[in-house]
Amino acid sequence: MDIGKRIKKYREMKNISQDELALAIFVSRQTISNWETNKSYPDIKSLTLLSNFFKVSLDDFIKGDIEEMKREINKEEIKNFNVMGYIFFAELLILIISAYPLFKIEGYIGIIIWILFFGITFGTAIIIEKFKKKHDIQTYKEIISFLENKNLTYEEHQQEIGKRNYQKTLIVILVGVFAIIVSLIIIFIVDNVLGG
Repeated sequence: MDIGKRIKKYREMKNISQDELALAIFVSRQTISNWETNKSYPDIKSLTLLSNFFKVSLDDFIKGDIEEMKREINKEEIKNFNVMGYIFFAELLILIISAYPLFKIEGYIGIIIWILFFGITFGTAIIIEKFKKKHDIQTYKEIISFLENKNLTYEEHQQEIGKRNYQKTLIVILVGVFAIIVSLIIIFIVDNVLGG
């Protein structure tokens, strides 16, 4: 981030030392040094004091850094979204693969274990849906755009809003078909290959 360079530049323009700046904004000289070398970042109170001291608007003082902070936040959110997607896929596979063996267990213990797996998977799906709602990403194109850290135009966004209902229905159908096919394959393998 450029904020450290800006603090140093404005300080040198005023021809004052780190100690003098530290006294003026009520922090230690070490704190100023850390800011100027980008080892730490000023909080909002310090940023306000710095902008007032240097007689520069807060917006101009941190403009470039706001964009960089947004990009870093987006990268972290994209990473979290990807991780949640992988977790959900793994949980879904476990749910599908474990259904037949668990239902073969005598009594209710197998069913209870499967229901617990289902609850965990459903909880992950809810977390993903909340994340998508928070970022207003529902369709495939919106998700890809989000993952690539791009913005759709207003027209593209309106088109995607129109697609949301049928894409969600299609995804539910495809996941259901996938689950049925995998379950049937597992049943076939257990009954015919392993059982016979």
